[in-house]
Amino acid sequence: MESKEEFIHQPNSFLGRHQNYLAEFVYGGIDGSITTFAVVAGAVGAGLDNAIIIILGFANLFADGFSMSIGAYMSAKSEKQNFNKQKAIEYWEVENMPETEREEIRDIYKGKGFEEPLLSQVVEVITKDKDRWVGVMMKDELELIEDDKSPFQTGLYTFISFLVVGLIPLLVFVADYINIDISQKFLWASILTGIGFIIIGFLKSKVTNNSVIKGISETLLLGGLAALVAYFVGDFLEQIIK
Repeated sequence: MESKEEFIHQPNSFLGRHQNYLAEFVYGGIDGSITTFAVVAGAVGAGLDNAIIIILGFANLFADGFSMSIGAYMSAKSEKQNFNKQKAIEYWEVENMPETEREEIRDIYKGKGFEEPLLSQVVEVITKDKDRWVGVMMKDELELIEDDKSPFQTGLYTFISFLVVGLIPLLVFVADYINIDISQKFLWASILTGIGFIIIGFLKSKVTNNSVIKGISETLLLGGLAALVAYFVGDFLEQIIK
């Protein structure tokens, strides 16, 4: 049987091709499913018509999905810009303050337990190559590691997963609206959403390297609590307003 790591890193598997953005897909999906299901639950609790539930659900789906994807894009872009800024500073310091930077390399590796004569040899090897020198300073002095993910794709994967997974709670109501007769719509929406939570919880366990049971149970619990709160708030407000 294949291990989890072997499955994820297979180049021809879905996770193998998209693993760099799996975290964005998972967290976008979690947010999309929970918030949309909460909107649906609140609307059902308030006794709103099917058409209104669809309008509120889709409005939330696209507005929140777009907002979340923009936030993910801006955050990734800012991190990349900060990394490049700090890298440019390190290159300037290596070119204009080589002795100071060389001593910093010495201090870093002395702190790691290196002693003479090996310490001087390590410093010499690192400082012979400017790119390697800056790379060490970025990682060991500033504790910055370059993220090779595209900010645009980060936002795109977040948006797509928010829409795809967030659409699940609305499917039953859309089907009923186009004359596919479905009784107990909210029950079926809850079942479908629960399946979506299970899938996202499974993928979350891959991202966080936690157990599958923990990933699924946490997602189900959070989604269920959000829907429960929304349902009773909707029911409470409907009782007050009507």
